[in-house]
Amino acid sequence: MRKMLVTATMALSLGASSLAMAEPLKIGMITTLSGGGAGLGVDTRDGFMLAIKQSDNKDITVVTEDDAQKPELAVQIADKMIQSDNVDVLTGIVWSNLLMAVVPGAVAQGKFYVSTNAAPAALAGKGCNKLYFNAAYQNDNLHEAMGQYANKDFKKMFILAPNYPAGKDSLAGFKRYYKGEVVSEVYTKVGQTDYAAEIAQMRASGADGIFTFLPGGMGIAFMKQFAQSGVEIPVMGPGFSFSQDVLPAIGDAAIGAKASGQWVPDFDTEASKKFLADFQKEYNRLPSIYAVQAYDAAQLILSAAAKASVKDADAFRTELLKADIKSPRGNFKFNTNQHPIQDLYITEVVKKDGVLTNKTVEKIFSDHGDAYAQDCKI
Repeated sequence: MRKMLVTATMALSLGASSLAMAEPLKIGMITTLSGGGAGLGVDTRDGFMLAIKQSDNKDITVVTEDDAQKPELAVQIADKMIQSDNVDVLTGIVWSNLLMAVVPGAVAQGKFYVSTNAAPAALAGKGCNKLYFNAAYQNDNLHEAMGQYANKDFKKMFILAPNYPAGKDSLAGFKRYYKGEVVSEVYTKVGQTDYAAEIAQMRASGADGIFTFLPGGMGIAFMKQFAQSGVEIPVMGPGFSFSQDVLPAIGDAAIGAKASGQWVPDFDTEASKKFLADFQKEYNRLPSIYAVQAYDAAQLILSAAAKASVKDADAFRTELLKADIKSPRGNFKFNTNQHPIQDLYITEVVKKDGVLTNKTVEKIFSDHGDAYAQDCKI
């Protein structure tokens, strides 16, 4: 079935302490659990639910449904969750086109939305809203980090992304910081799996580097075909292009690829080590960026719910803005547009103990915000 409903009533725990809820809270999670983007949604769901499960309070309910990566279905689910399921907060959407379809209607009906991933520019600037928070980043951010990194060794870049809001934001972000020559800027179909034509363009482009933003099944298909093509131009991308959810499927073709992100499993902090150990114990696999972002989104919601009633929107928003959490990624606070200010890193795909993963190479940005906050007037 394309649509799956899972209802879980879980508890609340922040660190080692148990905090009473201001009142019961119902969360609606809409995410992708089928099709080519399912791996992203599964990690989103599992990271979020890990934070919920670390609890001993029965006042939290999470209702989860599969959007099948279809905007019209996501809108139908959101309306049902708001009008029939009476959720207080929405979360979980992976894809920016789905988020753009859901958020305006949700906030118009007085519901908070806390994003676990999708972060289109349109909702970060003039289209920002007091009820919309992003716990992940702003779409441009990780790509900006790769643009800055590419300045070191690459004079001519071929850049590629899917033709949807996050894809356009990604290449805009890369170009914002990259000072060399972009020899070709290509947008592909969302969900595309055959990249023969684009790889032929890369071969003939004269580029000395390739930047791709191809999350989920798109990135798996591209990297496999690229490895078989014999083209030897270095490939780099944001953490999504080489995240833990896709590395097993890409295989050794990913080894050595540089990426950018807010977190990888080798972070040497207490919060990161705990999250990593807890996630592996619960799900028997390494977590991806999607899981970390969702874990923090749940922490943020829970921290606010412990101190304020969601029925008092101003009080609940004030508590969310405090970002009173211990994030595995380290430094985390909200910008004036309710998107993160955080550190960003360059990472490299390696094989450790027979498992493909990412390791930290260097910090590229400290306390990095986004280019649109200045246009947000909330």
